[in-house]
Amino acid sequence: MRVIDLFAGCGGLSLGFANAGFEIVAAVDNWEPAIKVYRANFLDHPIVQYDLGAFQGDTTAFEKFQPDMIIGGPPCQDFSSAGKRDETLGRADLTNTFASIVTAMRTEWFVMENVERALKSDTYRVAYRRFQEAGYGLTQIVLDASLCGAPQSRKRLFLIGHLNDDNDALSAYLVGNLSRKPLTVRDCLGDSLGIEHYYRHPRSYQRRGIFSIDEPSPTIRGVNRPIPPNYAPHSGDTSSVTPELRPLTTKERSLIQTFPPDFCFLGTKADKEQMIGNAVPVNLAKYVATSILQYQKHFSEGVIVRKQPLQPQLALDLIDV
Repeated sequence: MRVIDLFAGCGGLSLGFANAGFEIVAAVDNWEPAIKVYRANFLDHPIVQYDLGAFQGDTTAFEKFQPDMIIGGPPCQDFSSAGKRDETLGRADLTNTFASIVTAMRTEWFVMENVERALKSDTYRVAYRRFQEAGYGLTQIVLDASLCGAPQSRKRLFLIGHLNDDNDALSAYLVGNLSRKPLTVRDCLGDSLGIEHYYRHPRSYQRRGIFSIDEPSPTIRGVNRPIPPNYAPHSGDTSSVTPELRPLTTKERSLIQTFPPDFCFLGTKADKEQMIGNAVPVNLAKYVATSILQYQKHFSEGVIVRKQPLQPQLALDLIDV
């Protein structure tokens, strides 16, 4: 299937779908640092600089690529627990921009990704209703990346639409392929980090800041701060503060987001940290894409899809980490 990635950022969603076998034909974003990184890593299709916030209903710029599927993660800061949780600030409107483009073009498929908290927003409910009215069968699921081939406890909402299909048609695949246990940092990266514990700055000091590589990483965010000299130990810390304790490097954070080691990140350190934190983990995207392909194969063969989850299997069987 031919795919356009809206709000592409540095390309986590694009790369995951490409790795599953989809043909990415174009990407769209408006943040110059991310566009430069995307362009440096994806040489077989263009990324178009386009302000989707200014979209007025003309889909000509997208139609020329003749997509079968539109994917994208509209900016989530107005929904996110790490943001202001105020959907009146403007960025939440981009969820409806995504819905406007999809419903205008009526591609066979779409995949929209966002934070779990979007489920509680009026903006998301309006977009959901618009997709329904346009004739899409919708499958809505919150996936934990650590059960989908990425060593990170990162819960993300996926809304998948298939034109003229039933609701929840893909649920059995998305649930049935989940790993039986969370993927840890050590499972994914072995001993290559040279550490057993690391620091990740908490949003508040009521939360712990020290983690073991024998558990999934907490969510990779857009900031990466050093250990403050006044850090107070937390009961959940996996280690005490020692001279060897350090935060993860920018490169290590990209690996936990399951970008390949040779993925080229350009720009300032702050820009790199932001785009890595904003990205969809590559293997999480591949997990969703592979589930869609499994469903599509059965759908085209006329196989009746069971509503109950299929027999669970290890996500590692599905995704190369």
